[in-house]
Amino acid sequence: MVWTWRYEKADGSAVTSSLGQEEFAGQGDAETWIGETWKQLAEEGVDTAVLLEDGAKVYAMSLHEG
Repeated sequence: MVWTWRYEKADGSAVTSSLGQEEFAGQGDAETWIGETWKQLAEEGVDTAVLLEDGAKVYAMSLHEG
């Protein structure tokens, strides 16, 4: 299984990050990575990060504090 993040603007359109597209062996690794990089992603214009398992949506989370 491959875990990845998809980055979106508030309207659902795709956003490309300077961090590239990481692939993770497990959900925990993916969640640790987003926890370390979410502020940079938000500064790049990402509003929502969507966790994907083999391309299927697991959940979406806002990158805005509050």
